[in-house]
Amino acid sequence: MAYNYLTTRRDGAVEYLTLNRPEVRNAFNAEMIAELADWAAATGGERDVRAVVVGGVGKTFSAGADVTWMAKTIRYTEEQNLADATATSRMFAAIDQLRMPVIGRVQGAALGGGAGLAAVCDIVVAEEGAVFGFTEVKLGILPAVISPFALAKIGRSAARELFLTGARFSAARAREIGLVHAVVAASALDETVAEYVQAILAAGPEAIAAAKSLIPQVAGRTIDEAMPLTAGALAKRRVSTEGQEGLLAFLEKRTPSWAIAANDDGNAKGKQRH
Repeated sequence: MAYNYLTTRRDGAVEYLTLNRPEVRNAFNAEMIAELADWAAATGGERDVRAVVVGGVGKTFSAGADVTWMAKTIRYTEEQNLADATATSRMFAAIDQLRMPVIGRVQGAALGGGAGLAAVCDIVVAEEGAVFGFTEVKLGILPAVISPFALAKIGRSAARELFLTGARFSAARAREIGLVHAVVAASALDETVAEYVQAILAAGPEAIAAAKSLIPQVAGRTIDEAMPLTAGALAKRRVSTEGQEGLLAFLEKRTPSWAIAANDDGNAKGKQRH
C-alpha cells in the first residue's frame, strides 16, 4: 500500500515503518494518523511479520502534533474534536495491540504524540541525545489519548510530574521511568535495534504473541486472580506445536525450526522453516 506520509519496507520477517514528514519534524496530522491506523490494520493480520521497527526520517523521531493541523481544531466544534481525538486514540490502540513486537528507534526528539508513539512500542531504543516530553499542557491541552499507554509504561508518579509540567526530559530519564529500554550513541542506534530484532527472530513467534497478550491481562491482578490465566496460558503453550518444537530443540541441542538467523549486518536472512 502506498502512503503519503509513511514509508514501509519489508526485510524478510521484519517490517520497517518510517514517519516521513521531515519538513515538519514528522509531526502528526489527520492524514498521517489515518495512514498509521490503516497500516496497523493491514500489518496486524500478516503472520509472516515477526517484528516491526518504527522510526522517523531526518533528525527527529516525531515532534508531536502538526501546528497547522492543531490550528484547524480551534474552529472545530466539540463534537468534531471528539471524532478527531477518537480517531487518534484508536490509532495508538491499534499499534499497541499488534501481536508482533514493535521496536521504536528514536532520534532527536519524541514530544507529545511522538512520546505517545514511543509508549505504544514494546521496546524503545533511543540515542543518548534524544529528548522526550508530554508537552501538551504547554499548549493549554492535555496528553489525554496517549495517557493509557504512557501510564502503562511510566506509572502514576512519573506521570504526575511530567504530564503536569510538560517538561522535556532526557533519554536517560526516559530509561529510568521505563519509557525507553536502551540508550546508546547515535552511531550504535541501528546496531542496537538489530540486536533486539535478532533476539525476537530467535524466539517462538506464537509464544511472543501470547506473552505480549498476557501482560495486560495479568497487570493489576492479584496472584490468586492471575493464577487461572497464567497456569492456563502455560499449559496451552506446552501442548502447542511451537511449544513442543521448542522444548524438543532444547533437549536435542539444536536450533528450533522457527528461528531465523541474521546476516553480519543484523538483517534477517532466509525464510521461516516449518
